[in-house]
Amino acid sequence: MKTDSEVKPIVKRVAVLVDTSTTWGRDVVAGVHRYSRGRTDWQLFVEPRGVEQRRWLPKGWKGDGVIARVGFVDLAKRLRSMNVPVVNVSGISLPRVKFPRVVSDQVSAAGLAAEHLMGKGFKHFAYFSLLGLEYVAEHQQAFVDSLRLGGHSCEVYAVQPLIGAEPDWNLDMQRLGRWLSSLPKPLAVFTWNSSSARELIYACIHAGLAVPEEVAVLSGSDDDLFCEVSPVPISAVRLGCEQIGYRAASELDEMMSNPDREAVDEVLIPPQGVVDRRSTDTLAVEDPAMVKALRFIRENPARVMQVEDVARQAGLCRRALELRFQNLLGRSPAAEIRRVRIARAIELLQRTGLSVAAVAERSGFSSPEYMASVFRSQLGTTPLHYRKTEPRG
Repeated sequence: MKTDSEVKPIVKRVAVLVDTSTTWGRDVVAGVHRYSRGRTDWQLFVEPRGVEQRRWLPKGWKGDGVIARVGFVDLAKRLRSMNVPVVNVSGISLPRVKFPRVVSDQVSAAGLAAEHLMGKGFKHFAYFSLLGLEYVAEHQQAFVDSLRLGGHSCEVYAVQPLIGAEPDWNLDMQRLGRWLSSLPKPLAVFTWNSSSARELIYACIHAGLAVPEEVAVLSGSDDDLFCEVSPVPISAVRLGCEQIGYRAASELDEMMSNPDREAVDEVLIPPQGVVDRRSTDTLAVEDPAMVKALRFIRENPARVMQVEDVARQAGLCRRALELRFQNLLGRSPAAEIRRVRIARAIELLQRTGLSVAAVAERSGFSSPEYMASVFRSQLGTTPLHYRKTEPRG
């Protein structure tokens, strides 16, 4: 008779059917892996795959659960036939496909993009869209709605994609360039992904438009490689992809362990922030004093700074500075200082192992306690809790 120490643990075999050719997919896989590291009974099955490459399970594979980007009906049918728990991480909605989903909150992502661009002082906006894709249309509408709440309108230009959400490499650059040239400047353009952002930049180059001085370009998702190899490095919304993978693994674990438990329908994962590269590295204001003030605030987040210091840098009295901030950005200089400090603190919490006290010092907060107070009032959480719940890059 075997003793307890000789009994082998029950192993859970988990397939991860997610493309690995993009930062999005690799980060999702990393999130699943991060969860599995705490589970000695998990075995992961992952293979290299392209974005539009069909992702199948090997014939005869015996497993206990699947995390998949279910983007086409044939895969959904095959997964249903296996009679194992499945968590879907695709933002594509397919008819009669009802797997539990863990996906990016694209409405929040589009709102974040709008806030980021309005925060840079832009008043003229556009969205470069892809026809026939419901999730892109929802992304576009969320951006338009967020701008409308800020008192702005948005122009839209749409093209037919070649494959999936990838624009055709033979896109009519002359026509796209003419459209961009016809819009008032400075202009901020938001789009679904880095491939679409790249085409926008090529069209600007073709039309003789300077990026970002005349046209700023922001991608709705970040891909480290492709955003950097663009003629102008592309700014992008950083989605919570690793958190998607981690939460999907957590949900799958519950489904495998408790088959009778009612699974969640959908979990929305908020974006992590905006990666500001050169394609949006500009301030869309024509007032030289305001440009000086904004640059001073953004380049000195750790500096002990009062509104009077900003006014001095801008060559204005405090009252004149406050009026210009309110008229151009809809907020006070003090609010802008606080916003920049919070953004810096979030970046350090996500990207470093610095203590909360060190983060507060490097973000310009007078004390960790004051930073915690600001986090609670602005984000509804504490810096320590934020670090524990948000995955690091």
